[in-house]
Amino acid sequence: MHRSLRDLMDFPTVFRLRVIGYNQDDFATYIMVRVRRFAPEINEDNINARLSNGGKYCAVTVSFVAESEEQLYAIYADLSQDQRVLFLL
Repeated sequence: MHRSLRDLMDFPTVFRLRVIGYNQDDFATYIMVRVRRFAPEINEDNINARLSNGGKYCAVTVSFVAESEEQLYAIYADLSQDQRVLFLL
């Protein structure tokens, strides 16, 4: 049985997207700009970045108000095709 996100959450909703990639070329800003194409209200206050213990990886959390299931699918589709992104949570 296939369930949609609408069955699991009510929109609009506050959503926290976690993106993990290599710590290079200001990864956090890069992710903010990419996600902003789908959620224009995002700014630096909506971003939290943490480096791994060895500093090789960067985990970026982007908090925003998700307006629809389609918006979330578009963000995930865009980022999952990006070579700089290793994991999406």
